[in-house]
Amino acid sequence: MEILTMIGQLVLALSILVGLHEFGHFAFAKLFKIRVDKFYIFFDFLFPMPTVANFALIKKKVGETEYGIGWFPLGGYVQIHGMIDETQDASSLAGPPKPDEFRGKPAWQRLLVMLGGIIMNVVLGIAIFAAMTFHYGDVFLPASEARYGILPNGLGREIGFRTGDKIVKINGRPFTEFDDVYRPDVIMGDNSYYTVERNGQLEDIKIPANFLDKFGKQSADSLLVRPRETFAVERVVAGGAAAKAGLLAGDEITTVGGRPVLFFDELQAALLANKGKKTSVIVRRNGQTVPLAIEVSSSGRIGFERKSTLKLGTREYSLAEAIPQGVTKAFGVIGLQARAFAKIGRGEISASESLGGPVEIAQQFGGTWDWQHFWGLAAGLSMVLAFMNLLPIPALDGGHVVFLLYEMVLRRKPSDAFLEGAQRVGTVLILALMAYVIVFKQVMKLF
Repeated sequence: MEILTMIGQLVLALSILVGLHEFGHFAFAKLFKIRVDKFYIFFDFLFPMPTVANFALIKKKVGETEYGIGWFPLGGYVQIHGMIDETQDASSLAGPPKPDEFRGKPAWQRLLVMLGGIIMNVVLGIAIFAAMTFHYGDVFLPASEARYGILPNGLGREIGFRTGDKIVKINGRPFTEFDDVYRPDVIMGDNSYYTVERNGQLEDIKIPANFLDKFGKQSADSLLVRPRETFAVERVVAGGAAAKAGLLAGDEITTVGGRPVLFFDELQAALLANKGKKTSVIVRRNGQTVPLAIEVSSSGRIGFERKSTLKLGTREYSLAEAIPQGVTKAFGVIGLQARAFAKIGRGEISASESLGGPVEIAQQFGGTWDWQHFWGLAAGLSMVLAFMNLLPIPALDGGHVVFLLYEMVLRRKPSDAFLEGAQRVGTVLILALMAYVIVFKQVMKLF
């Protein structure tokens, strides 16, 4: 069921993002009275071969345009009359340009048609981020809540963090929100570092050059560091070992197997040390000390849910305030992508580890349907789609933009034969990247 939920969220997100991207091209084409032959979400052929496996799940012709949903879910397209793309080559454009053809329009109009999809994805990303900011506000954990220091995971310990460290500065500056520890400009920045207080002394912990590769391999719920916190029993699992021994909601566990526990990580360590044994546990209940004997499972669990003692803060925004916040968040994604590409180009992070395909994206959505998470991820993907399509690779929108800018600056249009050749080269590059990300990486993971 979790896999189906992941796939469902991925398909819905791609349908929205691809559909609106292609609508951007369609809208500008219609604005300039260019004929649009087809408008498809997903391909109705085996990309990039427009004559192979032609099949549409749904299609309907309205006026001069055929609208449909294709069977090949790796993109979509608008077939614009008189334009060399994945569905038309130079041989189909014989004769002089007609008034309703793409090639018969001024370069500036053709440029806007090609930028239409990117513009739509940017507008969508900003709109979603702004709407979410207005509706939910920004939930954050104040840095002051980490009063007992931090608890690092394996990667955190590897770069130098220790349990109980107090992070007092990031890149030499104090901070007020604990989530700043994970700010993209910190994680991906050059020469970034944290300053921690340890045993009354200040120490700097530098982020290594290859850190992003390792950070990206972590699961979504495995944070580099998290605040160390005390705890209380919120709910006891019915029929579990704790319930049978008499543990109650609201109890405070103070000792396990004669070992004092104050923090939740100390409780976990004490239970693991006594796994598979009936263990003495002392709890504080209504100001009284109550001894219990609880059977600890082989995995170090006794059957209760803890109550977090961390208090979150929320910033609320008016609609007028939410819009600039949406712009900042949306273009923050673009900045993150650009910085990642720069690091790949400098060899600081691995391209093979950084690039992900449908499987990785589906995993990001997760196995439960959470609309807040869905829309947040969809907004980020919309901005990523805009960025990727702007790359100057033939067959992508960015490749067409480069050739149009060349024409506008030099007043000389590249030949149809050259554009067709560039389209083929770009398609081969995209196919090679798709094959690597979708097929080769997944096969290698099996080994």
